[in-house]
Amino acid sequence: MNLELVEGWTSAEQAVAQHAFALAHGRAIQQLITTIQVRGASLNSAEEIWDLHDFLSIERHTIEGRFAFKLDGILFVFASLVKDNLLAIDELSGLEAEKLAKVSAMARF
Repeated sequence: MNLELVEGWTSAEQAVAQHAFALAHGRAIQQLITTIQVRGASLNSAEEIWDLHDFLSIERHTIEGRFAFKLDGILFVFASLVKDNLLAIDELSGLEAEKLAKVSAMARF
């Protein structure tokens, strides 16, 4: 992606967005790993294994969809990440004040 050509975003803001996005993705993956470790430690039947498989399939679909980086609509994604405690508003420092205000406002709902 040519960072200079995305309307409404400076190259510095795009770098902040990509970094914040990567942080949140890493946290989501770490949460998933922890969940798998807990669930995996208590597997006692084939049915529980298949349930874990189904859970992982859903999580993969969710994470891959949520973490496809596109600046179009990214403020909504950031708001959901803040709401889900995968990202803190201060980790978006460097975005213009209006963008930060939008993320903060949307994260409250």
